[in-house]
Amino acid sequence: MHRIDKLTPFIVMDILAKAKEMEDVIHLEIGEPDLDPSPKVLQALEKAIKDRNYFYTPALGLPELREKVAEFYRVKYGVDLSPDRVVITTGTSGAFLVAYAVTMDAGDRIALGDPSYPCYKNFAHLLDIQPEFIPISKETEYEIKPDMLKGRDVKALHISSPSNPTGNLYSAQTLQELADYCDREGIYLISDEIYHGLVYEGKEHTALEFSDRAIVINGFSKFFCMPGFRIGWAILPSQLVRSAEIVIQNVFISAPTLSQYAAFEAFDWEYLNRVRETFAERRETLYEGVKELFEVDAKPQGAFYIWANVSRYTQDSYEFALKLLEEAHVAVTPGVDFGRNRTNEYIRLAYTRDTEELREAVRRLKDFLSSL
Repeated sequence: MHRIDKLTPFIVMDILAKAKEMEDVIHLEIGEPDLDPSPKVLQALEKAIKDRNYFYTPALGLPELREKVAEFYRVKYGVDLSPDRVVITTGTSGAFLVAYAVTMDAGDRIALGDPSYPCYKNFAHLLDIQPEFIPISKETEYEIKPDMLKGRDVKALHISSPSNPTGNLYSAQTLQELADYCDREGIYLISDEIYHGLVYEGKEHTALEFSDRAIVINGFSKFFCMPGFRIGWAILPSQLVRSAEIVIQNVFISAPTLSQYAAFEAFDWEYLNRVRETFAERRETLYEGVKELFEVDAKPQGAFYIWANVSRYTQDSYEFALKLLEEAHVAVTPGVDFGRNRTNEYIRLAYTRDTEELREAVRRLKDFLSSL
């Protein structure tokens, strides 16, 4: 089988396309913030255009942006990080591709949670890396534990915290145990931290607090409300930076220049606190509205998703999502997008709309479910 034939479609994009052909749809399917970035970002973008700052940057990114990201880790996590280890990428998607390319060879295996973000496995397939899925559930707190890795011949472990689709947060204890295990076994720990900042209960920890060997990926799409800017970053062990630079030179040349200049002003904490408060309020609205309609394994601690069990109504989350869209004009993501571990029993709801729309979505859900 050709590796392209192993790729699975991102079903949520098909749902979105169908929803856009319809009128009066409430979009709870797409994991994209609807809020604007800080006004300082837009001002920086305008200035960059005016100053003709739209030529290639160094492959690793603007030095001043790499320094800004390193400062972010000192301020937020107390991690003293050299800017030389910061690699600016074309979104977190670019960072995943780079991280996989510099840590694994064709035929190597990577451990992924099931359920998890669907593009992880597709990046693996593109590089002829073999994904090895580890079932996670409410019984495991939707975490991969070190015991679950024993006996598996994997070169890397890829986790996300807060997670997509469940919104759960890895505890400091589990991160420490995973970091220790991976360091001891020579496994690369790759931590997707794109939803850091959007945490409402508990405290998020970067994997860098527990291991200098960890690879951390983050970006400006979610908390910073800059999805279309396609700008992210990876923190790499120093010995992998040159390899990453070569990959970026050949595949991307560099991350988008205008976006890099705009991102320099993204760390506007007064504005970002309001972003977090907005999503916290939305979480309460949607969670309180659906917790009696569906079984929700756990109230999400972060991100902007609710992972809802619909098995009392169906055993086919895809057909359920299509029927919900057609009859109630509410778009959600079927759980089967995220793996095979009972994902036919779940849907993902994104609270990326204002509270009035969320309340209307709940009303429509109630009407739809009462008709089943």
